[in-house]
Amino acid sequence: MELLNEIWQTARRNKLRTALTGFAVAWGIFMLIVLLGAGNGLINANLKQTDRFLSNSMVVFGSETSMPYQGMKEGRWIHLKERDIDITDQEFQAIVDEVGAQYFTSGTISNGPQYLNSSIAGVYPNHIKIDKVEMLQGRFINDIDIKEKRKVLVISNKQAKELMTRVGQYVKVGDFAFMVVGIYKEQENGRANMFSSYSAIKSIYGSGSDDAGRIEFTFHGLETGAQNDAFEKDYRQRLNLAHQVHPEDESAIYLWNRYTQNMQMQQGISIIRKALWIVGLFTLLSGIVGVSNIMLITVKERTHEFGIRKAIGAKPWSILKLIIIESIIITTIFGYVGMILGIAANEYLDATIGHTKVDAGLFKATMFLDPTVGLDVCFEATMVMIIAGTIAGLIPALKASRIRPIEALRAE
Repeated sequence: MELLNEIWQTARRNKLRTALTGFAVAWGIFMLIVLLGAGNGLINANLKQTDRFLSNSMVVFGSETSMPYQGMKEGRWIHLKERDIDITDQEFQAIVDEVGAQYFTSGTISNGPQYLNSSIAGVYPNHIKIDKVEMLQGRFINDIDIKEKRKVLVISNKQAKELMTRVGQYVKVGDFAFMVVGIYKEQENGRANMFSSYSAIKSIYGSGSDDAGRIEFTFHGLETGAQNDAFEKDYRQRLNLAHQVHPEDESAIYLWNRYTQNMQMQQGISIIRKALWIVGLFTLLSGIVGVSNIMLITVKERTHEFGIRKAIGAKPWSILKLIIIESIIITTIFGYVGMILGIAANEYLDATIGHTKVDAGLFKATMFLDPTVGLDVCFEATMVMIIAGTIAGLIPALKASRIRPIEALRAE
């Protein structure tokens, strides 16, 4: 107790020095926690976007050719055909699991006086797995719907509320009556489609054409970037051949490969995490250097005092203990303050920026989500600072404890 009182009196006599030491400690902890929290906020938001889809899936779009071929100029628009679905399903069985397609239309959907405008996607049953549709009531599109071209609808919970309808009721889509067979959970960051059977939407709105819309499928066995690139090249060349497109033209057929997208995302996240830790640790190091410098100055200023202590019989250990405990107490208190302020700053970011959404065209994306740092990281960072502060105080303390009284008394 006497020792603590002595440290308190010393801190009161040297308020500026104590404040500077504490600021160096608190700032290092604060910046590390804020940097890691902000980085985690960006990472979590991106992970939420990529987690909306099944990773081992691809979506295939028709696009414009960029190379002339067999007397035809570049700039032709390629529309995927129903034969492309057969090619995908039959010629790539070694890798492709389930093949489906999407055919889009839009219109006014009404239930008595209630109505809304929405896009309707004609899909296969595997779409619920590929786009991770979460059902709340009823069911999704099934194989019988496809086979019998049933006019069925799966709508979002918000659309059901707006139309004041429920599972089992009929609504009008243009001039046709569709039965609502399921209600799914609308994602907060998405623009909700209604879903129907691919065959029904294609037969009603396809105008007799064999356009397939978009092809989507799941796959297996593509574990590396090289394997994915090789498959994409073979698959694109096969579809190019079916549409009389140059085999090397990579613009005519667009492949949205969710697996390689996830791989790239994970690599980017790994780089961001490493960069944040490097910057954070250097910030922490600046706090450690600040503590070390101030402790050195402290010992030098108190050399005369230490000489008097030794002259009246104080042992080296008592001086050593005094400096070390003072360093530990200051580092612990201000390290805790820095930790609390860092957590508070992250909570503020979560309450403000964390609720901001950016319109990304097809969906609204949250760019900042849950910018928090685990308590283990907070305590570990604080403990690192405490240990570093102790070591920083130990080095000058050892020097002070070994100085001879006569030399200490001569010090100015």
